[in-house]
Amino acid sequence: MLKNTAILLVLSLILNACAQKKEDMAHKYTNALIEETSPYLLQHAHNPVNWEAWHPEVLERAQKENKPLLISIGYAACHWCHVMEEECFEDEEVANLMNENFINIKIDREERPDVDQIYMDALQMMTGSGGWPLNVVALPDGRPFWGATYVPKVNWTKSLQKLITLYNEDREKIESYASDLEKGIQSINLVDLNSDVSYFKMDELELAVTKWSSYFDTYLGGYKRAPKFMMPNNLDFLLHYGTNQNNQEVLEYVNTTLTKMAYGGIYDHIGGGFSRYSVDTKWHVPHFEKMLYDNGQLVSLYAKAYAVTKNPLYKKVVEETIAFVQKELTDQSNGFYSSLDADSLNETGELEEGAYYVWTKEELQTLLGQDFEIFKDYFNINSYGEWENNYVLIRDKPDAQIAKKHALTEMELQSEIDGSLKVLKGERNKRSKPRLDDKILTSWNSLMLKGLIDAHRYLGDETYLQLALNNANFIENKMLKENGGLYRNHKNGESTINAFLEDYATTIEAFISLYEVTFDSKWLRHAKTLTDYSILHFHDTKNAMFYFTSDEDTSLIRRTIEVNDNVISASNPIMANNLLKLHKIYLKEPYGDMAHQMVKNVQDNFLENGQSFANWMHLVLYENQNFYEIAIVGDNYKTLGKQIAQNYLPNSILVGSEQEGIIDLLKNRYNEGQTLIYVCIEGACKLPVTTAEQVLDQL
Repeated sequence: MLKNTAILLVLSLILNACAQKKEDMAHKYTNALIEETSPYLLQHAHNPVNWEAWHPEVLERAQKENKPLLISIGYAACHWCHVMEEECFEDEEVANLMNENFINIKIDREERPDVDQIYMDALQMMTGSGGWPLNVVALPDGRPFWGATYVPKVNWTKSLQKLITLYNEDREKIESYASDLEKGIQSINLVDLNSDVSYFKMDELELAVTKWSSYFDTYLGGYKRAPKFMMPNNLDFLLHYGTNQNNQEVLEYVNTTLTKMAYGGIYDHIGGGFSRYSVDTKWHVPHFEKMLYDNGQLVSLYAKAYAVTKNPLYKKVVEETIAFVQKELTDQSNGFYSSLDADSLNETGELEEGAYYVWTKEELQTLLGQDFEIFKDYFNINSYGEWENNYVLIRDKPDAQIAKKHALTEMELQSEIDGSLKVLKGERNKRSKPRLDDKILTSWNSLMLKGLIDAHRYLGDETYLQLALNNANFIENKMLKENGGLYRNHKNGESTINAFLEDYATTIEAFISLYEVTFDSKWLRHAKTLTDYSILHFHDTKNAMFYFTSDEDTSLIRRTIEVNDNVISASNPIMANNLLKLHKIYLKEPYGDMAHQMVKNVQDNFLENGQSFANWMHLVLYENQNFYEIAIVGDNYKTLGKQIAQNYLPNSILVGSEQEGIIDLLKNRYNEGQTLIYVCIEGACKLPVTTAEQVLDQL
């Protein structure tokens, strides 16, 4: 039987190789990217440009041949990356110029965020702005001296010709500029040890939030600007702060933002899930790609907001977004894919941004018939919802208002709308789907895992816990290394690339949360092992921060320390929050002191730049307010744990066991015939209670 299986496997590999060879022969050009697994790199595998991936041997060859590097960075769902490929990289004349004069390197920013960070900082220093595609020209040793984002063919050709002339005729000038830029790249990454200052206080935090609030768009949500990004970590902190301080203005802003995002075109009302950002101020027209990291974080955020408000809209968003991820982004191995492209084939067979998602008025009238009038009012098939002669579905009124206008109950209205959306979904399924980026990234999977855990915790759906366990088991079995480390990437059954700090931080965070809803100590052990590995291989003892890359990785021109939150929280604040929570369980470890020092190193930024340090500021609340360890011991520990966990209690960590547990908080707590709950602070506990209600009273 085993022999037959082996023969079938060999035959399968031979057939796949033959099919690949036949496909390659159908293309005029094939470059070295054909050996890669990244969908983005494979998109460029048949360009006439002699692209190569970022490998040490390629960089060594550049130095031997004394050729400058042309480094182009993007990702599979990037619209302008596709545009520049069509205009420049598929053009033989442009390719000849690039091939003759440069070592051309293509990078998937999602696979190699370490490289992307450095060259994005360089680009922003050179031009004052950034974005993708990110195109940089560098010396053979990797030091950049020119950069741009999207460039049309004529300008691209002119720029490259000038750069080659300068490189050949005035190398000294380029060397000098590259050296100065390298110093700048290094300097903006410095974090000093700030051990003498006092810890940030509550009155300072209040001032930081007040200053930050001057940017709030209190009418449409988000910030007073376009484009609008959703920034889940910002809203997550403000939800925590607003509930902790009973600040109704902050809570109203959070709820306005969450409602407007859920009403907007940025949310897919037909298929569930969120696009990456909107190009306008009212969350209407999205940049249509759908990223796993956005949807994972937003599931978590909306689940927490539902716990606070019991708003059914938030529950609906959680349910529909998870359904989208299940249907469109879930691999049979229980890993989650990275994204869906912004572009898809339109009716004429050309790639067009948003073609899969938009509608004409005539289409809607034909498909919906007599139901169109209600649908028109509900989703603004009018000037408010119109975009380039199409319509992107957007709401701006609550159900009650629409129901009243059409003399319906809210239940009748919802039934009508659900029926119409079902019709449109059936029609949309006939369209060409957006392209899929099917690589599986550890950090993005961990963000989605955390979202599923929070959805289970606050909505009470056991299905979500099973999905979470399936994914956690995938990470455990496929992404964990034998030496205690992690892989970054999984594709075609293989795990590759050493993980970065964001992979460790997000996985630790998810495993701690998974322990809190299962009380399976395996996940806590994994969290501690990964934390200790991170301290060993990423921690800088001089400034008490964590590098983005391990000491086991090949050196770049800078070893990045990531502290500023973006759409995804920076890896250092996630790690600091993890350390604080693990400190509550492992009191003898130095985790608490490490987290404390990390905050002190960056807290000078909080007053003037709150939105970029949102995830750090949870720790200010934890330090200045009580943070509780809640220990449950006895036969009924899981039921009571679930009852407690469904409440929004960000300033707590839950531990539990049936009898004596392996951690100190669970030792000497068992009393036969009873399930006792202990509310503790730094291991010192109040008298035990027996119900979830009593726990909430003690808190």
